[in-house]
This record gives sequence, structure tokens and C-alpha cells, in this order.
Amino acid sequence: MQSITASFPVLTLMVLVPLVGALLLWVVPPLRRLGGTVGLVLSLAELVIGVIAATQFDAGQGGVVQLAETHSWIPALGISWALGVNGLGLAMLLLAAFLVPIVMLASHGEVEAERQGGFSALVLLLEAFIVVIFAAQDVFLFYICFEAMLLPVYFLIGRFGGPDRHRAALKFLLYSLAGGLVMLVGVVMLYVYGPGGDSNYLVSSLVGQLTASQSTQRIMFLSLFIAFAIKAPMFPVHTWLPDTAEQATPGTSVLLIGILDKIGTFGMITLVLPLFPEASRWAATPIMVLAVISILYGALAAVAQDNLYRLISYTSISHFGFMVLGIFIGSQVAATGAMVYMVAHGLSIAGLYLVTGFLARRTGTVRISELGGMARVLPLVAGTWLVSGLASIALPGLSGFVPEWMVLTGTFSVSVVLGIFAVLGVIIAAVYVLLPYQRVFTGAPTRAWTERVAQRGDMDLREKIVVVPVIAAMLVLGFAPAFLTDAVDGVAEDVAQTTSTTSGDAAASAVIAPTAQEGITK
Repeated sequence: MQSITASFPVLTLMVLVPLVGALLLWVVPPLRRLGGTVGLVLSLAELVIGVIAATQFDAGQGGVVQLAETHSWIPALGISWALGVNGLGLAMLLLAAFLVPIVMLASHGEVEAERQGGFSALVLLLEAFIVVIFAAQDVFLFYICFEAMLLPVYFLIGRFGGPDRHRAALKFLLYSLAGGLVMLVGVVMLYVYGPGGDSNYLVSSLVGQLTASQSTQRIMFLSLFIAFAIKAPMFPVHTWLPDTAEQATPGTSVLLIGILDKIGTFGMITLVLPLFPEASRWAATPIMVLAVISILYGALAAVAQDNLYRLISYTSISHFGFMVLGIFIGSQVAATGAMVYMVAHGLSIAGLYLVTGFLARRTGTVRISELGGMARVLPLVAGTWLVSGLASIALPGLSGFVPEWMVLTGTFSVSVVLGIFAVLGVIIAAVYVLLPYQRVFTGAPTRAWTERVAQRGDMDLREKIVVVPVIAAMLVLGFAPAFLTDAVDGVAEDVAQTTSTTSGDAAASAVIAPTAQEGITK
């Protein structure tokens, strides 16, 4: 694997800024009292550093690891401090750096002032782990932060969530620990069957160098894939998400679903496929079937929800199904779409959760059956919720359209059957967004609702500042997605080369069309 070394360790700096900030907020009481402001300033500084890193990145070589830095850490175990990003890694870093200050600003209305310091410290600590995960070029380093990030998320849910927050936090922790333990098996086996030496865990050292038998590599593949499927979240290991999203603050849900859950699909692309290409082809067909089930199940479950937070979480299960389908279908177009989808979904989910939080603070409820006519008294809340929802269901001109179109186009080129089922998910998506919008926001509000909401009014200045950049980003990605598609296209080419022979391995299956390889080459 090629890499381009950084002239300055900008990625390490992106780790240190939030990490040091979190530590200072914990140990310096005066800073803790200004926690909200300090957290916002540091997260904005992180965004600036991320933009600087992007200016040093050559998008024309998006498939190559750039800004690389490698330092031996524990030579006896072959563990290194190795960071670097390809086009996808940079996109995810920038998404995180973009959303964290928005969450920080939104938290001023979600978290009491005296608790802002603790909230900001946890978010900054989580951001440091996120940077390492999306930039890690050492499998063991990736795994350490993959496990460590559970702690700040657990406390964000358990300390700042809703009435049933402790149960939701515990459920999240148990699912995540189970996935981490399964992944640990594969990480240990990589040490045993890797090439050895001081850099044994470097991804570049492991690719194509495993000495394990085919069956053993398939076990290692399943170990990593199951952990990432839980994180993704894929059916049937998704059940932790609705409970968690219902109890977490809207800002925490944005971090969890908009960024952290992408670690699942990111890990599939950057670790599972390059390390275990044969096993990926071997398992591709059942994975794609599960992806389609996720699309349909998540969409249908969303339609049945009465709680807006749970509804949004089920829509995410459906969207992640599209991402996984695009990764494993064996089409470069679909793989590019899946990666752009990861960014687009982060934007739409941020809009939906944050605006639903604005609604909840004014009404005291997110139950669809208890609301109605809110557009009359909260027109800005209604409008931004609708725009975010339309981006989620891929309205042309908004962030979701191009990636969903690319995933569907690539899927149909390989399997008409899978494509048809995926399109059914698109149709149901219109129902799970437009129907709750109609029930919550249209019609005439009762007098009691009008008087209650009038006390708070529509969006205040802070809330407008929160949503404007999110809506703007949806429009930019909707009308000018080329900057992102070009950056990840090189990564998508590698993904398609790994999975494109799936059709030959699964020719006997009715799921894959007989002309799959022709569709891919086209």
C-alpha cells in the first residue's frame, strides 16, 4: 500500500487538541465553569486544523494514504503510532470536525450550564478517539480507540440522557463490548498469522501477507465483520440503537449515529476488505441479503413509530443498509455512492435530531400522536425538519440524492433483484418522512399547544446558527458533490476490485444476476 508522508504531523495535532482540552476541563475548575465556551472554541480550532489538513491533501490521489506519520510504539508486539488518511478517511475526519462544534453549540439548550464542562470534556475526548480511528494505519491502534470510545459515549448517554438513560447506556455498552470482544479474537489472530517484525500490525504490512489458511482467514474476517456490523448497525444486531437514540440528548445522537456508527462501514472498507479479500467475496452474498433486509426492515419499522427519536433511528438502520449494499455489491459506482452516503447521512441525521430536539424543548414531547399543527406556530422548526427529512429520502438537489442514486445504479448493474428490493426501501422512505411531517406539523394546532409553544417562540438566534451550516452543507453536497466523489473514487476502485468477482463465486445464487461482471465493467 502506497503512502505519502506528512511534512508536519497535522493528524497527531488533531488528536492532541481535543485530548488536551478534555483533560484541562477536568482538572482546571475555572475552565470547567466555562465548559461550553471552551468546548466550542476548541472544536472550532479542530475544524480549522482539519481544513488545513484538507488543503495539504491531493484529491487526485484519493486512494493513496496521505499525511502519513509512523512511529514505533511497542516494537515487541509490532504496534506503531501510525496515522494517515485516504480520501474516505479525510472525509470522515472533516465530517466529525464539522459536526462537533455544532453539537457543542446545540448543547447550550440541552445541558444545564453547571454541567456543560463535563459534557464538553466528554465530547472532546470522544473527538480525539474519532480522529485516531479514522486515521489509524495500525490495526491494534484502531482497536484500542475502537474500545476506548465506548467510555465517553456511555457517560454521555448515562449522565445527560432521558429518564431511562441508565438502561439505554448499559445496553449500548453491552452490545459494544460484545462486538469488541469478538473483534479482539481477530486482532490477536492477526498477530499470530501476520508477517511479524516491529511493524506487524501496520495495515500495509498485513495486506497480502497473512500466513493463515483460507478457513482461518474466514474466521478472522467474521471476527472483524461482526464487530463492524454491530456498530453499523445492521439487522439483526441493531436493537441497541433505537433505545439509545430515544434516551440520548439530540447532540449525543448526532455524534453516535452521524459519526460513530460510520466506523462500522469505514472499518469494512479500510480493514475487512483489504485484509481478507477472499473471505469478503465468500461472504458477500449473505451480507448483501442482510443489507437489503436492513433497508426494508428499518424503513417499515420507522413507519410504525410514534416517537420521533425512535423513528429517526430506524431510518438510519435502513440507510446503513444502503451503505453496506454499496460496499459489497462489486461496483465502483455503488462503492463511491456508499462513501458519499456516509457523509450525506451524517448531515441529514444532524438536522433531524437537532431540530426534533428544538421541537421537544418547546412542546415537552416527541410523540407524533400528541402533536399537530406545529407549522403554524413553529414555521422555522417545521421547515428545517422537512428539509432534513427530504435530504434523508434523497430529494434531488439535497445531500442524499447523489449517493443513493449511485448505490442504486451500481446495484442494478450487478443484481436486478437486489436493486428492486432496494428501490422498495426508497418508496417506503417517502412514507416515513412525509407521514410524520403531516401529522406533527400540518393542520391546526389546539389552543393549548398554541399558548404553550408561544412562551418559547420559534427558533432563537443560537438555534438558527446551529442549523444554517447543516442545511448549507446539504445543499452544497446536493448540487456540487464532485469534490467528494473525486476524493473517494480511488478508494472505491480498490473496493470494487476486491468485491467484483462476487458474481463468479455466487453464480449459482439467484440473488446475483448472471451478467454481473459485465455490469461492473461497464
